Amino acid sequence: MKVFLSGSIRGGRQMLPTYQHICKFLKSTGADVLSWHVADPELGVKEAKMSEQQIYDRDIGLLKMSDCLIAEVTIPSIGVGYEICRGLEIGLPVLCVHKQGASVSAMLLGNSDENISVQKYTDYEQLEDIISDFLVSVGKRQQ
Repeated sequence: MKVFLSGSIRGGRQMLPTYQHICKFLKSTGADVLSWHVADPELGVKEAKMSEQQIYDRDIGLLKMSDCLIAEVTIPSIGVGYEICRGLEIGLPVLCVHKQGASVSAMLLGNSDENISVQKYTDYEQLEDIISDFLVSVGKRQQ
């Protein structure tokens, strides 16, 4: 399964350890994380050598090749919101996860689109369970 992982980059990298954990967990399930760069601690240095157009083209190209999108939305990010909207627009199943107590946008929480799910987690074990359930549901949809 090809997964697009979305997380805050320019909006703040405080959740980098969580992005890394999600990426590692997804790979352990056999998923192909197309946007693995989100979990790269050197991303800022690497993207500094890229134009905004190159970053956009890379991310949208990867999104279009994906079977689903998983977005960590604890830190508000315009880019993550944009990727979620584009994912829904092209019909991808979207899972948004956030730490319990995070201030999550009403635009996510109030979205009744059948392709989006917003789930809160308290620890990595619960996060892994949420992601596993999502991957199973995506797999069933592909059959």
